[in-house]
Amino acid sequence: MNHSSNGSHRAAGVSTLAVHAGELRQKAGNALTDSIVCSATYTFANTQAVIDFLEKKQDREEYGRYGNPGEKVVERKLAALENGEDAILYASGMAAIVGVLMAKLNAGDEVVFFDECYHRSREFCSQHLSRFGVVTRQIRCCDYEAMEAAITPKTKLLVSESPTNPHLSVVDLERFTDIGRRRNIETLIDATLATPYNVKPLEYGVDYVLHSATKYLGGHNDLLAGVIIGRKDKLEPIRKLRGIMGAINSPHNIYLLERGLKTFELRMQRHNATGQAIAEFLESHPRVERVFYPGLPSHPYHAVARRQMHGCGGLITFLVKDADWRQTAAVVDAAKVARIAPSLGGVESLIEQPLIMSYYEMPIEDRRRYGIPDNMIRLSCGIENTEDLIEDLRQALEA
Repeated sequence: MNHSSNGSHRAAGVSTLAVHAGELRQKAGNALTDSIVCSATYTFANTQAVIDFLEKKQDREEYGRYGNPGEKVVERKLAALENGEDAILYASGMAAIVGVLMAKLNAGDEVVFFDECYHRSREFCSQHLSRFGVVTRQIRCCDYEAMEAAITPKTKLLVSESPTNPHLSVVDLERFTDIGRRRNIETLIDATLATPYNVKPLEYGVDYVLHSATKYLGGHNDLLAGVIIGRKDKLEPIRKLRGIMGAINSPHNIYLLERGLKTFELRMQRHNATGQAIAEFLESHPRVERVFYPGLPSHPYHAVARRQMHGCGGLITFLVKDADWRQTAAVVDAAKVARIAPSLGGVESLIEQPLIMSYYEMPIEDRRRYGIPDNMIRLSCGIENTEDLIEDLRQALEA
C-alpha cells in the first residue's frame, strides 16, 4: 500500500486498499481527500530545477498530457488492487486497448484474439490495425488448441476478455498464460467484467490486465476511463506513447474515479450476491430458455469460474423462450427498475437487447456467428435491493 503502510506483514484487505492505497497520508491543504488539480502545465522555480527534473527523473509534473498529480494517485491505487507494479490511466477502456496495441505491434506482426471480445476492439483490429499491416486472427473462445495452432513466428500478443461479454465465458488463465509463456508471446486479459475483486490475472502470469474503469471501478455511470496494469518495465513504452497520443483523462474524471473506488468492495459484494440470485431466479422461470452466468452449474465454464473467481459479478445474459425480437423487446420495455442503456457495472441496473443496442447494423450472418440471437437480453444488476430487481423481472417476463 503506497505511502500508507501500517507496518504489519498481513496483506491489506480490498476495501483498505481501495480507500487508502496510493494516497499520501497528509495531503495538500491538510485535506482528507485529494485535490482536483486543474492545470495544463506545471512551473519550475528556475532552469536548474528543469535540469534536475530531466536528469534525476524527479517524480513531479511537467505538462498535462504526460500526467496529473491526481492521476498518479489513482494509478497507484489501481495497481495495488491488482497486485501490479504500475498502472496507466486512459480516457476510456477503448483508448487503453488501442494504446497497448499501438505500442506493442508493428507492421507484419500478428495478434490472436478469442472471438468473444468487445465488438469495437474487434473492429479496431480488423478495420484499422489492418491498414498498418497488422494481422488479427480470431479463434473460437476458450479453444486453446486452436489458439496455439494460430500462432506463427509473427505473433506478438494473445488477447481475451474474461469473463466475456455478453456470453460470460471464463478463460482458464493458467492454460492461456501457459501458451504465451511457452511460445514467448505476451498476453493481455480484459478483466472488466471480473474486476480485481473477483480475479487477479497478473497472479496467473498474464502480462497486461485491461479494465474499462467506466464500469465497476468507477461504479456510478458518471465517467469514462480505462486502465492497463502490469510490470513497470513493460508499461514504460506504452506510457510514452500515451504521452504522444494524448489519450488522457480530465482532472474531474480522475477525482470521480478515485471517489468511486472508495466503495469498490462494498459494491462488488452486492453485485456478486444479486447477480447470483437473479441468475438462479431466471433459470427457474418458465419463460426463460437459457441463462449465461458462470455462477450457475449449467454454465459451460462454471468449474473454471469456481476455481479461479471469487464471485461472478452483476452481468447476466438470458434468452427469452420462443420469442422473436419484438417479443424480446417487449420484455425489455416492461422493466420498471432497470433502465434501457448500454454499459454495465454501475449502481443503477441497466437492461438491453444486444441485437438492438450493439449489433443492429451488423449483417445477420455475422450476428449468428458471434452468437447474438434475436431473443437475447443482457442485464447489468446495480445495487438496488435484490428482491426488487427479481420482482421487476418477474413482472416484465409475465407482462
